[in-house]
Amino acid sequence: MNKQMTHSIDESVKVPLNKVMLQDCLEGMRALPDNSFDVAIADPPYNVSKGGNWSWDSSKDLPGFGGSWNKVMAEWDNMPLAQYLDFSMAWLAEVKRLIKPTGSIWVHGTYHNIGITNVAMQLLEVEIINEVIWYKRNSFPNLSGRRLTASHESVLWAHTGTAKSRKYHFNYEDTKELEFAGDLMKAAGKQMRTVWDVPNNKAKSELAHGKHPTQKPLRLSKRLLTVSAPPDAKILVPFAGAGTECVAAKEMGFDFLGFETDAEFVALSQRRLDAVEPSLNV
Repeated sequence: MNKQMTHSIDESVKVPLNKVMLQDCLEGMRALPDNSFDVAIADPPYNVSKGGNWSWDSSKDLPGFGGSWNKVMAEWDNMPLAQYLDFSMAWLAEVKRLIKPTGSIWVHGTYHNIGITNVAMQLLEVEIINEVIWYKRNSFPNLSGRRLTASHESVLWAHTGTAKSRKYHFNYEDTKELEFAGDLMKAAGKQMRTVWDVPNNKAKSELAHGKHPTQKPLRLSKRLLTVSAPPDAKILVPFAGAGTECVAAKEMGFDFLGFETDAEFVALSQRRLDAVEPSLNV
């Protein structure tokens, strides 16, 4: 495993906000001063582009699954295990440095990568607060018939402090009082559990300007911010993709900064951002 390199940062550097940078997140984050953000939402490569190439043609009329589907097969999503651990350690180390002690880190994953993320966090002494199970009621069926249908993903909620210094922001009362459309597990006045019933369907507006192969629903990103973002929060998005987390931040009135290495998806993110007005919708 590569040792983490230390580097000096000019603390007077102005943090760019409310844009998605066409830049590798490691390069971009290394140029930013410590404690610049309140919340990070990371949707890294899951390292899942292995095995056969699967797809489903929506013309075959499988009801309830929102159209055609294909397995992601991309070079950026296929690394040897040791390389993936090094990669995870590297970007998580920068996120840890950039998130305030009062802040939160959210990381998406599946069984392919979430265990490695967990180990990397523990090695970096990033304390995990909860593992959220995102239950996808309308998940795509298993076409091979060789295993159970995958119907959830994991989201790790962590903070940069320690067990003896827990300063992270938690909007407990808000999360308790709210209910969420489509979530059959959360009622108003009840504590939010670690299983979230969030359909993976996207509204037409979320796909109107294009789409990303691993795009998350906007309502999921908004819930992460509802749980953990303080007023006037600054949101860091290391892997912007289609810009969903940035759109969620803008709609909820927060500043944000995203990084993305694909020019096509940077342009898609900008089109989506240009189409929204800030609001306080959850």
